[in-house]
Amino acid sequence: MKVYYDKDADLARLEGRTVAILGYGSQGHAHSLNLRDSGVAVVVGLRPDSPSVAKAGNEGLRVAPVADAVAEADVVMMTLPDEDMASVYRQDIAPNLKPGNYLALAHGFNFHFGCIAPPEQVNAFMVAPKGPGHLVRDTYSRGGGVPCLVAIDRDPSGDTLEVALAYAKGIGGGRAGVIETTIREETETDLFGEQAVLCGGLTALMQAGYETLVEAGYAPEMAYFECIHEMKLIIDLIYEGGITNMRYSISNTAQYGDLTRGPRVVGEAVRAEMKRILGEIQSGQFAREFLLENQAGKPVFDALTRQGEKHELEQTGERLRGLMPWLSQGKLVDRSRN
Repeated sequence: MKVYYDKDADLARLEGRTVAILGYGSQGHAHSLNLRDSGVAVVVGLRPDSPSVAKAGNEGLRVAPVADAVAEADVVMMTLPDEDMASVYRQDIAPNLKPGNYLALAHGFNFHFGCIAPPEQVNAFMVAPKGPGHLVRDTYSRGGGVPCLVAIDRDPSGDTLEVALAYAKGIGGGRAGVIETTIREETETDLFGEQAVLCGGLTALMQAGYETLVEAGYAPEMAYFECIHEMKLIIDLIYEGGITNMRYSISNTAQYGDLTRGPRVVGEAVRAEMKRILGEIQSGQFAREFLLENQAGKPVFDALTRQGEKHELEQTGERLRGLMPWLSQGKLVDRSRN
């Protein structure tokens, strides 16, 4: 495994070049602001009617329609939603790319599954931060960085890796480490992690634990603290020093329960389902399902989102967080700004 750091990357690779960041969501706002603060010339490409136009403008960033941003740029980073990227590419990006340009993604989905195929004369790479954009911005602002993955899709100019590493350095990735990988490996492992562990697996586990305690007659507040609020405290210990570090910090009672009961919760049936999920990702089944869901207007996506927002644990959590006003200070996610 090859890992690069700031010393291995040269921001001069972006000197005299304009980088267009398409989109201003979680990743887009972080890339734009970090690159700008690293001395890189940035233009944000957005629809003229996008509510993000005002957000980016209020941060002092230059904003242009997507087609215009691409036309003036040397490096184009697409941080648009995966489901929208192909149509925007066909309409506004492809007609304005020039030979020698660099087309980039922050997640390999559209390259790997063939939704976007850059022209042969255009360089293509991926720089994928291993964390949400709000953390990419926050850690950079505090002098740190989020590790990134880098992969090259095509390299007609012969220097795409060097440009990609400069980009990764500009958003703070070189401070933490930039790992070289492939588009396929990043895409498939990222989707699996999101679905089986980080988002899908974790939220389903927390919700099931909450429901088990409440259905057994325990107070919703106690269930929320035990199964949701304390999750951050445990994850912080793991983040700092791995699972062994967490087990060193907790009581012997907690550790014995961890070691003997955890495998009963995540047993063979769960492992078998994880393998099925990975197979659906590898075969392209999930990608097809996701894209068709969006073509149909997101009926399942929206229904399940609303269902989750109305769950009792959300109301319980909101009530408890109201007793801890410090949680709202310096929030990572401020919907009015990012």
